[in-house]
Amino acid sequence: MRNLFESYAESPKFIRKTLWKIWHNFLVFRDRDFEIKYMNYGYADIDGNLEPIELEKEDEPERYCLNLYHQDIEGNDIEGKKLLEVGCGRGGGASYISRYFHPKSYIGLDLSKKAIKFCNANYDVPGLTFIRGSADDLPFEDSSFDNVINVESSRCYVDMDGFLSEVHRILKPNGHLLFSDMRTEDGNELLKEQFKNAHLKIIKEKNILPNVLKALQLDNERRKSLILKKAPKFLHKSVNEFSGLIGTERYRLFEDGIMHYYHYTLQKVD
Repeated sequence: MRNLFESYAESPKFIRKTLWKIWHNFLVFRDRDFEIKYMNYGYADIDGNLEPIELEKEDEPERYCLNLYHQDIEGNDIEGKKLLEVGCGRGGGASYISRYFHPKSYIGLDLSKKAIKFCNANYDVPGLTFIRGSADDLPFEDSSFDNVINVESSRCYVDMDGFLSEVHRILKPNGHLLFSDMRTEDGNELLKEQFKNAHLKIIKEKNILPNVLKALQLDNERRKSLILKKAPKFLHKSVNEFSGLIGTERYRLFEDGIMHYYHYTLQKVD
């Protein structure tokens, strides 16, 4: 029988949400030296769509994970804007965008109390703050943000419609949702209906699966090394699956085209 992490992709949303919380809390305990800042699958710029950026030495090893955020905001002028990231996880993407693209302010929000505590303890970037909150009950006033960022988080949400409704509420007029996550083809059709029902107009849609798959291939050894270092041996198989290493079920779902990975830029409309 497959364990919970191995069957993660096919699990009900409430199970996926619980597993994410367990994994975040486990990392807070094990990653005392702050080596794991990103938990996304990454993006390899195989089609030359990203404007090259020179990374600081400390950021270079995680370029593929950073690229996933980079492609999410590509083509959007966020300098001097107010940004919210829903599902910020361990805060690496929030730190990257704040340091390299200079928004006026950036709030990272996550449901995990320990993840937020971790972020507040490890990042000191001007204009960047982290708070705890739920994706379907955002603790902000109407029309508060120019852009909302959501990277590889929404698949865990129990109430996706509630999340999108909240995004529409807190975005300023003509504000944007910058969204990237995995879905099956059928799941993507449902997602587009949910966007429409939430009055979020699709400005850009792209299946970035080839880029994500290539990133997993190129970043496989680094990920494997971190797992060997951070996870106890009895959890290696489960964490390998969770991380999408080559040979896992999650990797096979991507490789076989059963699971896709989509980016959307969406605009608030009345």
